[in-house]
Amino acid sequence: MRHVFAGHGASRGMALGRARVRQAHALEVVEQHVPAARVQEEIVRLRTALEAARAEMRALREKLHGALSQDALEFIDLHALLLDDPELGPALEELIRQHRYSAGYALRAQRDRLAAVFERMDDPYLRSRLDDLDHVIGRIHAHLHRHNPVPRGTAGEVLVCHSVAPSELAQLQAQGVVAIVSAAGSPLSHAAILARSLHMPLVVGAAEALARINDGDVVMVDGEAGRVVLEPDADDLRTYRQRRQEEARERRGLERLRSKPTRTRDGVDITLLANAESAEDLARAHALGAAGVGLFRTEFLFLQRDALPDEDEQFHVYRDAVLRMSGRPVTFRTLDLGADKADRTGLSLGNEDNPALGVRGLRLSLLHEAVFDTQLRAIARAAAYGPVRVLVPMVSCREEVVIVRRRLRRAVAAVRRRGVEVATPPLGVMIEVPAAAIGAESLADAVEFFSIGTNDLVQYLLAVDRNNDALSDLYSPLHPGVLRLLAHVIRAGTRHRIPVAVCGEMAGDPWMAPLLLALGLREFSLHPGKLLELRRAIRECDLGRLLARSEQLLQARDRQAIERWLAEARRG
Repeated sequence: MRHVFAGHGASRGMALGRARVRQAHALEVVEQHVPAARVQEEIVRLRTALEAARAEMRALREKLHGALSQDALEFIDLHALLLDDPELGPALEELIRQHRYSAGYALRAQRDRLAAVFERMDDPYLRSRLDDLDHVIGRIHAHLHRHNPVPRGTAGEVLVCHSVAPSELAQLQAQGVVAIVSAAGSPLSHAAILARSLHMPLVVGAAEALARINDGDVVMVDGEAGRVVLEPDADDLRTYRQRRQEEARERRGLERLRSKPTRTRDGVDITLLANAESAEDLARAHALGAAGVGLFRTEFLFLQRDALPDEDEQFHVYRDAVLRMSGRPVTFRTLDLGADKADRTGLSLGNEDNPALGVRGLRLSLLHEAVFDTQLRAIARAAAYGPVRVLVPMVSCREEVVIVRRRLRRAVAAVRRRGVEVATPPLGVMIEVPAAAIGAESLADAVEFFSIGTNDLVQYLLAVDRNNDALSDLYSPLHPGVLRLLAHVIRAGTRHRIPVAVCGEMAGDPWMAPLLLALGLREFSLHPGKLLELRRAIRECDLGRLLARSEQLLQARDRQAIERWLAEARRG
């Protein structure tokens, strides 16, 4: 019998399929002890389960790093980091030694202890991270008891569950699962953000659906409206078919833009560059007509390994990227890690109270000069095979640029002494520290290009953690102060005749295109998967009309006024 369950739309799209209901494996509730002679055996069981979970996360990240944006991959990295947390491995072993708990019960006891700590926190965002902890503990528990922690789905199924982890979503999609309905969760959760990146319909907060839907039931999911329809009727199916047809037409329309120029309605060409960190990213960027790579992330070479990559290993990766782009420029960003990840590379920094404002980006490179010089030499060698640029993250002042310029020239000279004739690559800086943005005039004549990292710039400018769900209303690139600072940076670059690109999530949002064009931006650097949507949005813009209204945009007093400006701009 037809029934409609209400939830919250977390990722748009419609899907129809048979339900697969998944109940979570419960952690051991009854206190269990082991004989003293078996304590070491339990510790070995725990270590084996932890290592299996780590290996699983490493394999998953390697499999997905060409398919997802860097921001999406960070949610998977979070679970990998939790597996290395001292509150899990070492603390669990201590519980087994002291109390002779079974490994399974130690997991339960430690989970309850940590949950009590999380629940006492004043910050709602930190309290909500208990979900991430539960998913990681559940993964360890599954390996302990030899349950398969890899989610199982069949093509055409809708997964109905209590909750879903970010690390599961891509696996489920690869198995053919068409949508997910969860009893818990929020549209602002990590899983919801990743579902949107994967274009997988997701409804959260649908507890009644989990209670009443059975395996094999036919369900229709509307990820935009937050509706789950059990046993849909003829009208529901007609609506479903119409929506699917609309989505198919939209996809076909985008495909036709592959070979079209990125040109506004009034004939102004705009440059679209790709963000990349894998061969898959580069192939997509090339196929979809990107003018080059505006940001090639190099961190993956340094993560999850026992030894730092040497010059030859880095050179081969960089050369491959240059060759794959067939003469289109590739911009290599130097190592951009903070204390939260640097320890996993062997570049130990110790604990930092506030890693977001600590030793990261260029600051880390200048603390480890030999590592920095090795990377610069590898990039310089790759420049013999095609156009290359060097982009430096987390720059605060002109003095840092002078130091980098000197080290880059030294790296090029070292390569030339080996008989390889290369030019010094153009040097650019990430504008993500507010001081660098405000001082853009003094930086513009010291470099060859700017790349504005809006993700970090916005959070630093507004003093808001962009991953804090509780502060999501405050984190907004549409804050008037943000727009005025962006305009200031773009104008500084224009006056000094250097290209300025935006490379944060803002660049990949088609809705933002009219706004950025009105501010004077002519280069966008974004995930390859979003290139066609942005090209379509730009082709619908009349640049002359946008520029005529740019002062009105910069005079806006609040976010609502900017949103009204955007709505009017999109109406043409």
